[in-house]
Amino acid sequence: MKMVKSLLLGTAAGLVAMTGAQAADLPVKAKPVQYVKICSLYGAGFYYIPGTDMCLKVGGWVRAEYMWGYNGNTTQTWGNDVNNRATNNLVWRARGYITADARNQSEYGTIRSYIAVGLSTTTTGLNNAANQFDANRAFIQFAGFTFGRSQSFYEFYNSPAVSLSGAFPDSGTGDPGWEVLAYTMQFGNGLSASISAEQRRMTQIINMNTGAILAGSGGGNLGAGGFSTAGSTVSGAGAYGGWQVPDLVGNLRVDQAWGGAQIMGALHQVNGTYYGATLENSGHPSDAWGWVIGAGLKLNSPLGPGDYFQAQVNYTQGALRYIFFNPNTNFYMQRGNQVAFGVLSDGIYGGTIAGGNASNVELTTAWNFNASYEHFWQKNLRTSVHGGYAAVSYNTNANAQLCSFYGSGAGTGTTDVAAAGCNSNWSTWWIGSRSQWNITPDTFLAVDVVYESMNPRTSSTGVTGGLTTASASCPAGGCALVRLDNWQARFRVHRDFYP
Repeated sequence: MKMVKSLLLGTAAGLVAMTGAQAADLPVKAKPVQYVKICSLYGAGFYYIPGTDMCLKVGGWVRAEYMWGYNGNTTQTWGNDVNNRATNNLVWRARGYITADARNQSEYGTIRSYIAVGLSTTTTGLNNAANQFDANRAFIQFAGFTFGRSQSFYEFYNSPAVSLSGAFPDSGTGDPGWEVLAYTMQFGNGLSASISAEQRRMTQIINMNTGAILAGSGGGNLGAGGFSTAGSTVSGAGAYGGWQVPDLVGNLRVDQAWGGAQIMGALHQVNGTYYGATLENSGHPSDAWGWVIGAGLKLNSPLGPGDYFQAQVNYTQGALRYIFFNPNTNFYMQRGNQVAFGVLSDGIYGGTIAGGNASNVELTTAWNFNASYEHFWQKNLRTSVHGGYAAVSYNTNANAQLCSFYGSGAGTGTTDVAAAGCNSNWSTWWIGSRSQWNITPDTFLAVDVVYESMNPRTSSTGVTGGLTTASASCPAGGCALVRLDNWQARFRVHRDFYP
């Protein structure tokens, strides 16, 4: 009996111990935790990253576009546009970006990091749309500094705000982004000043000694369409030397209730390679400094809520991509036996040291203006009218070198002489209108129609001459150089999905 009693007590004790152990393993009810906490420091859409004092905003956008009259390219309508049976007049594109904006406070004020990554597809009907990963923003900002891929501190005029087309000259880097190292000082009352070291903007430097070879030339492309990059020590336009100095950009800006204004300028190193195609002992031209100055104005209009006028004017020698960011190419359009053609360059050089006729880099001059007016018919319906003008001109020696190449002159380098009637200067102007209907504040449909005209370079004979690749479909004597124009239209469906 005593043994049975001991057994029962031992079993009971074991059960109690086991129950206690199991109870200790049971989960304890957690205290409520707010995993997503709204951050109101920086505006709508931000929340605290759990466990940190950093606020994050995630957003993005998606866009579909349908274009006609763009020569198979969304930005370079005038690049080798031959208007024949092989020309792609229709272009479709789909794009989408995800954005992340992270901010927190420090002893130096707000520290901000921002990135935008996405996908851009373009198809010309060949059932092989080019799927391209793209990141057009990746920068850090604090204490007035901006480091990384943002946009140039030169620009002021906002072309994407009033036009869907990017196929006419302007200075905007907003779409692809641009590498900068900048500092902005705020003076109060909307007044600020910025200085920025930036990725250099290049068109091409043409070495006339090697320019006769069109595709693949290290001397720059003297034919239709884009520039040659072969033979250059860096990716970029033909005959540029290696990158040694960033572009130096500065601006003084004011933003107030009436609108805004800005004056700006930039310095750009124009450094050619050698007089010979690949021979270092052939010598090289001295480096030159290209420059550009500009001014922009925005005026809010009393004609209607939201209406405004904006404009920007630029003047440059040797830094033409501050005007021709897009399209950055030689201009060429052909219709049958008629051609409009113009060379786009930062500078031209030729001749040889041994021959005593070597020229330094002759800087190209250009100027332009962009202007637009936007009117709101209703809160969700707006129309803009936009347009502009751009002109490119060459000094006497640069013109003579180009004319000699195209068969309207004679000589080499500093001894070149242009024949009567040969003028390498050219210009273009355009006007367009975009209308936009917002289905919701973050979703819109828009259509933009643009007319563009070009006054081409002239020759002593009135025909192209020397354009080996571009004039392959011209008669043996060449195509007539005449003014040509182009119509283009673009339809866009766009949706933002940030708060």
